[in-house]
Amino acid sequence: MLVVMNANATEAQIAGVVRVIEALGLRAHTMPGATRTAIGITGNKGAISLQHFENLPGVAEAIRVSKPYKLITLDLKQDRTIVDIGGAKIGNGSLAMIAGPCAIETRQQTFAIAEVVKKSGAKFFRGGAFKPRTSPYAFAGLGEEGLKILVEVREKFGLRIVSEVLDEPGVDLVEKYADMIQIGARNMQNYTLLRRVGRSKLPVLLKRGMAATLEEWLLAAEYIMSEGNYQVVLCERGVHLCPAHPQHSRSCGRAGGATYLAFAHHHRCLARYRQKLHGHPAGAGWSCGRRRWINDRSAF
Repeated sequence: MLVVMNANATEAQIAGVVRVIEALGLRAHTMPGATRTAIGITGNKGAISLQHFENLPGVAEAIRVSKPYKLITLDLKQDRTIVDIGGAKIGNGSLAMIAGPCAIETRQQTFAIAEVVKKSGAKFFRGGAFKPRTSPYAFAGLGEEGLKILVEVREKFGLRIVSEVLDEPGVDLVEKYADMIQIGARNMQNYTLLRRVGRSKLPVLLKRGMAATLEEWLLAAEYIMSEGNYQVVLCERGVHLCPAHPQHSRSCGRAGGATYLAFAHHHRCLARYRQKLHGHPAGAGWSCGRRRWINDRSAF
């Protein structure tokens, strides 16, 4: 549910609505805007009677929200969301660049990249002290040592630090050193982790999960905001081209032109998210970009 206050509603009237919401055992999410204040309500297991709010002083209207997400919609906050990190802003219409290495490996490597990032005009430096790896034997980051190197980068170059977290203890560490928390694609649906960063005071960069739908991505952001952290920046995944056949990358038609048919070259191009042939014989060739594979089951 959404409670919309009058444009001239006072702080006392807004606080009065919040008290009523909390008395019902629900959570109030106050969103001040340029022309109005809206209050989102979460925590209800069923429908809430509009009569609880319609006659309260300062209330313009109470609206039921039918969307699965309640807090990230323009219904609640019509003004553009601007995330301000020490004067560096994201969402105010200017180009906000976040650049840096996937993982912090050495101080020398990090400083060399930070110098280039600074010269490029970017104000945010991204580096992973904790990295999820496909192989359990691959380098997984320097941990707290890497975060300390990032602090040195901030002090020398004046860049705001963005770093990834993998688990709840990692959030505690990153909060001590970084300016913004990154949730990687692999953790987009780690709901326990999303709730934890939702209780953080740091802004969150939320990457779209691999093969995640737009609605799943938005609901992941809803998890964060439902805990009270409204500083969420959505980061779309890029296109992964087959190095030998870049023309094989195809758009899946999802919002924003996102491309999810990523290819790797191992003797032949194999689709990362290919359909199973049983039950979908006519679609197999399309999912892989190879029409001839429709009847070539040995290719899978």
